[in-house]
Amino acid sequence: MNFSPDDFSLKGKVALVTGGSRGIGKAIAVGLAKAGADVALASRKLPDLEEVAKEIKGAGRKSLAVAAHVGRLEEINNLVSKVKEEFGRIDILVNNAGTNPTMDQAIDIEERAWDSIMNLNLKGLFFLSQAVARLMKEQGGGKIINVASVAGITPDVLPIYSVSKAGVIMATKVMAQQWAQYNIRVNAIAPGLTKTRFSEALWGNPDVLQGAMMGTPMRRVAEPEEMAGAVIFLASDASSYVTGQVLAIDGGATI
Repeated sequence: MNFSPDDFSLKGKVALVTGGSRGIGKAIAVGLAKAGADVALASRKLPDLEEVAKEIKGAGRKSLAVAAHVGRLEEINNLVSKVKEEFGRIDILVNNAGTNPTMDQAIDIEERAWDSIMNLNLKGLFFLSQAVARLMKEQGGGKIINVASVAGITPDVLPIYSVSKAGVIMATKVMAQQWAQYNIRVNAIAPGLTKTRFSEALWGNPDVLQGAMMGTPMRRVAEPEEMAGAVIFLASDASSYVTGQVLAIDGGATI
């Protein structure tokens, strides 16, 4: 098998990106479209999604915006059905939707916050992957890319978020092991501190930022667009023998 730059092309592919209205999700969605994929977008707020869908259509690709809370299991099947109805298939799933409604330390975390984080970051991710994997199995294969975090590798200032992302990493490995027989490859990226609205409470805090940068050899915060290239690689034929892996995109923080 000879390598070709065309191996990175996603022409003719259909991608579904959750949490696609802003930040890392938006950057990934636009990146996949630029690589040739048609892209379905999901998040809780439709107006923001429609703006991203408009940008993707402006780049010459098809796009669909679907309001869905993937932490609610009853909305997952509806989301998958709408994407299948519009495009006929799903070749790539990017599980990017995530939440962290508390800055409390582990000793102070309440059950409500635990449930909110786990339902979206881990439970919703698993069951959406399951629903899409069933479709991919019928199609003959596909790629799933989970957005974990370096917080799932090394605990940080968000304790339950860290636990949920560690769960995402293990879910990635379990899915990869069990679904390889269906020609479904499952990998994850683990972003470091990235300049998004979601993480502004961290990079916008001078003390937290200074501490984070002391442990980051590249001494800067990532931009959302810096996550897209790795996802394109994992979604493409260029990574045809890669599964069950977690790629840290963290400026060296986990070294």
